[in-house]
Amino acid sequence: MNEKKRIVITGMGTKNAIGGSIPEFARSLEEGVCGIAEIDLFDTGEFRTHKGGQVKDFDPRRSIPEEFSLKRMSRADALSMAAAIEALTDAGLYPFPENLKENTGVAIGGGAGGLLEAESFYAEMLIKGKERSKYSRLSSLFCASSADRIASSFCLLGPKATFMTACSAGATALGYARDLIVGGHADLMIAGGVEPMCRLTYAAFNALKSVDEDVCRPFDRNRSGLSLGEASAILVLESLETARNRGAKIYGELMGYGVTCDSFHMTAPDEKASGAARSMRAALADSGLTVEDIDYINAHGTATPVNDSTETRAIKEVFGSRAYSIPVSSTKSMHAHTLGASGALEGIVSLLALAKKFVPPTIHWRERDPECDLDYVTQGARSTDLRAVLSNSFAFGGNNTTVIFGRYEGQGAVHE
Repeated sequence: MNEKKRIVITGMGTKNAIGGSIPEFARSLEEGVCGIAEIDLFDTGEFRTHKGGQVKDFDPRRSIPEEFSLKRMSRADALSMAAAIEALTDAGLYPFPENLKENTGVAIGGGAGGLLEAESFYAEMLIKGKERSKYSRLSSLFCASSADRIASSFCLLGPKATFMTACSAGATALGYARDLIVGGHADLMIAGGVEPMCRLTYAAFNALKSVDEDVCRPFDRNRSGLSLGEASAILVLESLETARNRGAKIYGELMGYGVTCDSFHMTAPDEKASGAARSMRAALADSGLTVEDIDYINAHGTATPVNDSTETRAIKEVFGSRAYSIPVSSTKSMHAHTLGASGALEGIVSLLALAKKFVPPTIHWRERDPECDLDYVTQGARSTDLRAVLSNSFAFGGNNTTVIFGRYEGQGAVHE
């Protein structure tokens, strides 16, 4: 890829269980903070589990100006708008410049959309009757609403897309955004993911018995399931040329990505790990890097028994003996599994690791599993200089996405 088409990240924003902003998120990652706690967003009394990675004390009025029509926003819309405003402010693009609107697009991954509000509408209808129910609760039902809100709020006229590939959606949105800029279809993209907690999602994972009753323990011998969470994660992507011309700071470079499908099972990964391995190989090929260039792997690491052993197998297949000398960690142990937002959120994790020169830990790990025998960074964050980070997102339906982020050394680089 020539220099003109190198794609860099110039702004980031998030709302998640361990960070209401990028600075807070970075501190929590370095300190190994756990955001998995009792849920109070809805009643969990009838479920076998009661914990999750909820965004606590989220008041949209503190993050989003009234001009953006808060009353008609779902929780997903509000979370994504709050993160978008932070990302654009971080990138020096808020208020958004008129001359950039025509060639700026939006790509968002998600899953539940406005289901939390739809649940409230249905409950209200059962109690009060449909004539007295607030149909405005349904105005942001669809997953596309978050991308629509961001685009319309800033009058952006470039490409717009929503991805619903389950837990890989946020990562896929980043890759798609990068491709649009490389292909000349946009100069700048606002991309990422959002996932609100809701009863239906919580019930579904409880029904599958894939949720830990306490806290998730990725790669631990006694792991018994994931912890569900919610988050928004928005990144500003643009060409290196555009970023330099406007004097933007640069967190790092999106060097390449890979997307594959298992075609195996709706909820279980292919234990042969071929799809996950192909995703990583495709990302390496796209980035022009080799296994020797990767200094940290941000694992999908959900803490389900099959996922963690399968991902470990895939890493060893791709990296060979090199796999044993690369730190691997799952930050889901801190912020929980945020489903459609997770790939974008962990993209932010990867970029913070590059900029701040550290590898975040896998917390809650206690006992070694013979099938999970890599370096999972279980004794706290590790200070180290990183050149390239590979981030995996392996989803239900066999949707695999791997994104590689690289350190940027030139004008505007963010290093600490």
